Amino acid sequence: MLKFVLYTSVAIIALTGAASAQRLNDENVVVVATRVATPVEQIASSVTVITAAQIEARQDRSLPDVLRTVPGLNIVQTGGAGGQTSLFMRGTNSNHVKVLLDGIDVADPSTPSGASDISKFLAGDIAQVEVLRGPQGALYGSDAIGGVINIITKAGEGPLQINGSVEAGSFKTFNQTAGLSGSYGRFNYAATVQHFHAGATPVTPLNLLPSGQRRNDDYYDNVSTSTKLGYDVTDNFDLGLVARYSNSLGRITGDAFNPFTFASFPSPTPTRISSIQHQARATAHLVLWDGRLDQTLGFAYGSTITATQDPDNGNSRAIGDRTKLDWQGNIAVTDGQTLVLGAETAREALHPGLSFGFPSTLSRGVTTNAGFAGLQSDFGNGIHTSASIRYDDNSRFGNKLTWRIAPSWAIEGTGTRLKASIGTGFKAPSLQQLFGTFGGNPLLKPETSLGYDVGVEQSLLGDALTGGITWFHNDIENLIVSGPAPAFLLGNIGKARTQGVESFVAWKVLDTLTLRADYTYTDAINAGTRLALLRRPRHKASLNADWQATEDLLLDASLLYVGPQIDGNRDFSVPRFKKSGTVTADFAASYRLTDTFSLFGRIENAFDNSYQSPDGFLRPGVGGFAGIKANL
Repeated sequence: MLKFVLYTSVAIIALTGAASAQRLNDENVVVVATRVATPVEQIASSVTVITAAQIEARQDRSLPDVLRTVPGLNIVQTGGAGGQTSLFMRGTNSNHVKVLLDGIDVADPSTPSGASDISKFLAGDIAQVEVLRGPQGALYGSDAIGGVINIITKAGEGPLQINGSVEAGSFKTFNQTAGLSGSYGRFNYAATVQHFHAGATPVTPLNLLPSGQRRNDDYYDNVSTSTKLGYDVTDNFDLGLVARYSNSLGRITGDAFNPFTFASFPSPTPTRISSIQHQARATAHLVLWDGRLDQTLGFAYGSTITATQDPDNGNSRAIGDRTKLDWQGNIAVTDGQTLVLGAETAREALHPGLSFGFPSTLSRGVTTNAGFAGLQSDFGNGIHTSASIRYDDNSRFGNKLTWRIAPSWAIEGTGTRLKASIGTGFKAPSLQQLFGTFGGNPLLKPETSLGYDVGVEQSLLGDALTGGITWFHNDIENLIVSGPAPAFLLGNIGKARTQGVESFVAWKVLDTLTLRADYTYTDAINAGTRLALLRRPRHKASLNADWQATEDLLLDASLLYVGPQIDGNRDFSVPRFKKSGTVTADFAASYRLTDTFSLFGRIENAFDNSYQSPDGFLRPGVGGFAGIKANL
């Protein structure tokens, strides 16, 4: 979706285009919650902001690493780096989270559920990540039942800067990054190249292997490049371009079937998976009427090609792409009242490929046209509201109307902030669910939801100590699930209810030392059977300490607890059992040798906790990594 920034002085002045907008790198300003850059204290929705400085302090190397401690979000990754990754936000399904990259929807139209697999996203070019929780259909259309993850990449400004790093460590890891950024006159630029390599990660539990069979460690290699360009044609008109390319190769242990025992087991021969992803978006941004009208026109394209060579189940190839044209205009009606208008048209397409060695569906596609309106209001005395409505017209299932209201009240003098939100969301059927070779149903309707939350935050000690608690509830209907045998035809027959509590305490002990604790309680059930949904832990807690010990030495420590949850075993021959909780600890340090060179290192899973997530797939044990970074 469209990203943009309004920067303020006496009143809201300008919504920036793609090139200049992405200079946003301030955890106190958020775009995703209202589609207008808004101070956090004016936002009613629950938002977590992760900055480039925090990513660098923790030395996160991929987007799953960046998101692992976010409250209300459970990440399930099959094995080590590059393993398929699912996101469960506030207990909703893994395809109920919309992921945006500089205004580009990165969901893969060729996957069975249409979910975003963020496992291939390297973190070296990220400026800021905003995680918005709760149904957001009125702001972003389909997919945002659980929430939205908004990724903003780094942009260039000022003199030329060149940086690079080299890192090596456990699991035959060898990573490199290189980047440059800057501006010249009216032109600004940034470019990054990243290479991630983990050559031997133990993933398959030894007890699952047949007697005498050797374990094959997982292999993963990823090369990603990205660029962000901007040109200020005049003082009120600029052009922007963002583009990203990723080429990854993995060799994993798949599953083979034993016809004598009617059970599957880890295959002795690795499966090869290659993926090529492209994303690009061009924008034109124009400001008129002394900044009272600010509009951006964007055109985006993304594609994913995934090829799988599976010696036991046949080869597969999936090809999907998406094009999108969007416009957004922001009108400063009066002081404190901003009207947001927008329109967009998008086309998702699934192209012929292979499925288990057989030709898959013919070319199929869906077109969605949408219009939306929102009003961002500042009534004074700390009272703010955001109200939005959106209409989507889909070429398969027809139309869908969604809405959202989110008021907040910051009580002057007490440091107290009250907030609430209520809204609707929906998830359109994926192309595979509509037209797939196995179980596809072209009559499917969208999944729908109604969700709301209410919370309070309190600041003390001159804002050095802050805390908050939010209660949330979400009802989801028309869930797409498989019907009975023998047809297994997909249908809108499922219902779910999720609810819980998110809480946090953050304490700036010193100017150089910050502590933060988060806790989430999630109760997610099938509304028909009253059984707990799979892979949604009831309890999740994290602790983080960030300490600038000296001018040159930076230390970071984090502790993550993920509680027990219901899961199925690797081949789901045991469809439900309780899996125990896990505790992991990570430590990172960096030391500046000179103005040019820095040394860094980290220990992941420092307690060497052996656990599986999901069941049947080991997560990496203790790992040590170290490297050197140069800034020129």
